[in-house]
Amino acid sequence: MYLHSGCQIAVSPDTKYFAVDWLGVEVTRATLGIIGMGSIGYKVAQRARAFSMRILYHNRNRRRKEDEEAVGAHYCEKMEDLLQQSDFVMLVVNLTPETHKLIGKKELELMKPTATLINISRGAVIDQDALVEALQNKVIKAAALDVTSPEPLPRDHPLLKLNNVIITPHIGTATVQAIHMMAEEAIANMLAVLNGQPIPSEVFPK
Repeated sequence: MYLHSGCQIAVSPDTKYFAVDWLGVEVTRATLGIIGMGSIGYKVAQRARAFSMRILYHNRNRRRKEDEEAVGAHYCEKMEDLLQQSDFVMLVVNLTPETHKLIGKKELELMKPTATLINISRGAVIDQDALVEALQNKVIKAAALDVTSPEPLPRDHPLLKLNNVIITPHIGTATVQAIHMMAEEAIANMLAVLNGQPIPSEVFPK
């Protein structure tokens, strides 16, 4: 949020000075709540640990104690507990019937008014109408969305008019290296199927 608006201030032809009271929010030692601690969620936790963040997570299945200790993560059996305690809530879940609109009005109201919601999973995991209302009424501080529903949003969508939300065009994996690795992984999976071998990256294992 501050990077985006800070860039606009820095390049604006109307800028004559930088305000000294224009402050962001520190992530170091803040509490990060990760909803969905699969392989991607766990990589997020590894990176968050470098910032000395307190890491909470909610998942269908609790991870091994060794995994938790390696990143200093604490398991929340109830998602509500994670929402109430977190300064940043990150959604890293697959879109399924169970996770469709996982975050709605009730869940947003459980979050701190100083909290930021981050979605890197799928847009439909959030009830976007409820999110608009929560951002407009300062129920939560801000949102950062790499995904929306649909993509792109209609140009008159209210999310595009709010100054406490930043939206990126689903670019979480948009690097040359990541695209190459994804292509190689897809080829490895196809070859495994053709050769009657176990699928290395099966999404829904038997």
